[in-house]
Amino acid sequence: MLLYGNIRYNYMNHISKLPEIETNIFTKMSVLANTHNAINLSQGFPNFKSDDKLIDLVSNAMASGHNQYAPMAGSMELREAIANKFDVMYGTSYHPESEITVTAGATQAIYTIISAFIRPDDEVLVFKPAYDCYEPAIAINGGKTISMQLKTPDYAIDWENVKEKLSSKTKMIIVNTPHNPSGTILSEEDLLQLQEITDGTNIIVLSDEVYEHIVFDGEKHKSVCLYEGLKSRSFITASFGKTFHNTGWKVGYCCAPRELMEEFKKVHQFNVFCVNHPMQKGLAEYLKKTEHYLELSGFYQEKRDLFLSLIKNSRFCFKPSKGTYFQVLDYSKITDEYDVDFARRLTIENKIASIPLSVFNDEDIDYSVLRFCFAKTDDTLKRAADILNEI
Repeated sequence: MLLYGNIRYNYMNHISKLPEIETNIFTKMSVLANTHNAINLSQGFPNFKSDDKLIDLVSNAMASGHNQYAPMAGSMELREAIANKFDVMYGTSYHPESEITVTAGATQAIYTIISAFIRPDDEVLVFKPAYDCYEPAIAINGGKTISMQLKTPDYAIDWENVKEKLSSKTKMIIVNTPHNPSGTILSEEDLLQLQEITDGTNIIVLSDEVYEHIVFDGEKHKSVCLYEGLKSRSFITASFGKTFHNTGWKVGYCCAPRELMEEFKKVHQFNVFCVNHPMQKGLAEYLKKTEHYLELSGFYQEKRDLFLSLIKNSRFCFKPSKGTYFQVLDYSKITDEYDVDFARRLTIENKIASIPLSVFNDEDIDYSVLRFCFAKTDDTLKRAADILNEI
């Protein structure tokens, strides 16, 4: 109890449900970048604006009065546009009424999926390095993360090792392709292995595919929906923010078979209920032109190629990213510093911010690599390259 004047304040004692969670690395590095006026290639957001046509469509939806609650699962026009996108890209279908839900970004979708299915002591297999929203959602629902560390530079999955990690308690496997933070992609062989391993089980697959439209060098994104055995047990999560350069809008969606989606909606309706209505209207109209998402890989490959060509003579080593808008750079020829320390020093002294990968690894394993975001203007990438070439 604290006493201020004649007022007594009582503070409750409580036990944190996430005692080890601190401010995430993205916030830390962005704050550091802002404080030291550094070029921010850390947090994954573009520094160029969305298409004016999309902004106009959303503005028109607002002006037309679509400013009240949207249907809980999302506007029907947008769900139908999403269903059409799956037909165009993958030759498969999800029913817009029962198998698609619009979400407040992919992170909300992931949290809701885990909340809908993971009970105390259920095990969830997570491949490391892993995006940082998976494990807290598992923990807060009483589940246990079973981690499998992938090794640089290929980050390949050892499927025999996966089999060894599965048990009668395994409820879910989380996969992410294209992969953040490594920039790698899963192959058809990977997905066939996953399908074989989960066949005849009650394991749910959560497939984080937010960078599905950003795959390079003529490769095709291998979605779990392409494999019937996987599709029947899988959720796919996706992000319009990543696709259309508007991460601040926080609009995404997820797809799954009817029986899985019914359980998802039970949680979704009490989590956010529904998502920004005028943005859904604008996105539904914008998706009618397939070039708005089919041409994205070419756009970002030009960004990747420019960035790598500009730093080819630097002391950093790299394998070109296969997907996402992130590039991992190996700095082992420069210093043996811990990656978090090196990332901080680069931000403060050299004025360029990145993300250290050890924070996503099992037991903070350090492979001397940093992640840089190349979803930036050409001018920003050129200024960033000038700095990296001097290190």
